[in-house]
Amino acid sequence: MDAARSTYRPTKPELAVFVSGVASMGLEILAGRIVAPQFGSSIYTWGSIITVFLAALSLGYWQGGKRASRATVRRLTWLLLATAAYVAVVVYAGDLLVRVSATLPLPPRYASLPAVIALFGPPTYLLGFISPYAAELSTKEGIGEASGHVYALGTIGSIVGAGATTYFLIPALDIDGIGLLFGLLLVGTAVATALPSPDREPAVASVLVALLLVGAVFGGSVGFDPRGDVVYQTQTPYQELEVIDDGDVRTLYLDGSRHSATDLDDPDRHVFAYTRYFHLAMLMHENPEEVDRVLFIGGGGYTGPQDFERRYDVTVDVVEIDPEVTETAETYFGLDRADDDLRVHTADGRRFLAESDETYDVIVLDAYKQDQVPFHLTTAEFMELTESRLSEDGVLLANVISAPSGPASEFYRAQYATAAAAYPQVYAFRTSESSSIQNVELVATKDETRLSETDLAERNANGHLPTDIDLADEVDGYLAEPETDDVPVLRDDRAPVDSLLDPMMGQRYVIEETHDGGDASDSDPEPDPAIAPPAPLAVDAAPARTAAAGAVAP
Repeated sequence: MDAARSTYRPTKPELAVFVSGVASMGLEILAGRIVAPQFGSSIYTWGSIITVFLAALSLGYWQGGKRASRATVRRLTWLLLATAAYVAVVVYAGDLLVRVSATLPLPPRYASLPAVIALFGPPTYLLGFISPYAAELSTKEGIGEASGHVYALGTIGSIVGAGATTYFLIPALDIDGIGLLFGLLLVGTAVATALPSPDREPAVASVLVALLLVGAVFGGSVGFDPRGDVVYQTQTPYQELEVIDDGDVRTLYLDGSRHSATDLDDPDRHVFAYTRYFHLAMLMHENPEEVDRVLFIGGGGYTGPQDFERRYDVTVDVVEIDPEVTETAETYFGLDRADDDLRVHTADGRRFLAESDETYDVIVLDAYKQDQVPFHLTTAEFMELTESRLSEDGVLLANVISAPSGPASEFYRAQYATAAAAYPQVYAFRTSESSSIQNVELVATKDETRLSETDLAERNANGHLPTDIDLADEVDGYLAEPETDDVPVLRDDRAPVDSLLDPMMGQRYVIEETHDGGDASDSDPEPDPAIAPPAPLAVDAAPARTAAAGAVAP
């Protein structure tokens, strides 16, 4: 038995099954990266991906089983080559297909389905044929043994594909490079199944498909990118990262969405107006001149933390979970890691606070996205943790993406109620006069006395802040306390964040920008959805211009 195991060599059908498992699961992981820039990475997007892959595989299994009596190794070779050819289509035209599908008039939660079906339905369907064909060609005795062997090999391949793509390929390669690798793997397997005496047709087809894959990668993607000049691009374990220059403005894109921006000619200017609202935390602090320690949960381009470090005599700690984002901020956004007054920590924000014994005067929570919010940073338990890490008159500011009123305000109102469960006073400030989805700034204080809008206006006018920034416009965004009877207090054991975000899906998302001098401009115009993806807000995030209601905002 041991000798048999040591000399075991997979048959050609077994090799095809294993590689089909690697490719199918690898493509499924990669699908999330391809569609996320347009549709986000919400539960609906991932639900669409998983549904399409399972449906396509099932259909392939069914059709392959019906035709298994005609199975040959040659047919396996052609299936592998056909799948590789379609991978080339995904690499070359994926961006265009995703953008075009976003214009279809579908309910937002289903908006990603056409793109996922068009891009990944056909290759996954073809891969589904391989397992029943391999079972038919198996040398194992009995249907049960043959099918069990095929299931095991396919599952092991899927494990390898998922693990390799997640932990090695995505951090090391861009999407095109990963697609090329999977395509060439399929071509190589097709060649291996045709050896030692390949027929002329499969041999020629293998060369042509390999050239097609290389051409798809190095020929450039189809479509026009209106964002500007790509300065840097990479895949991190968490997201696709791009740095793009558009005139004098340099923008950090994460998964295709604007997250930070700096004016190359005037680095002190707040390109995204909502970052000025971060200073409300200092205005609401009883003694801002005594503020010594500030914590930012979320770094992104580090524009907010650097602004605080420049304007105030404070030490700023920044917790950023993605080290690639920090390295990019250092290279392209002026972050000085040698500055002792701005210290970077690579960690999850909640874990950092739980393990830290530091006390802060101000905490800025800037780690939410429009459609995907880390629920563990929203709950009452987390709010209590931030309260315990603040000084006696400390202030928490949370950058929330929501509408200030109406059905799309559920998340904001739930977050307000949750913060109120941990803090004596909670305030809210809108960042746009529009009633659309926007950045709503929540400020929570440990002071029992409530400040009115008039109180804050007087503080601003009387030089309460130890800096020259004027927050008159920001104070004007003061909101009355919202109704919270119909929304839950979020807790670790029940935080239905996805359902609270659901009413915002596909709605217009307004972001104010500033011009020279710091005045906020009108809200961004709504662009052509075929070329401008809707955008989430995440770490140090500034949301991108929103697409039309037909596209799911990520």
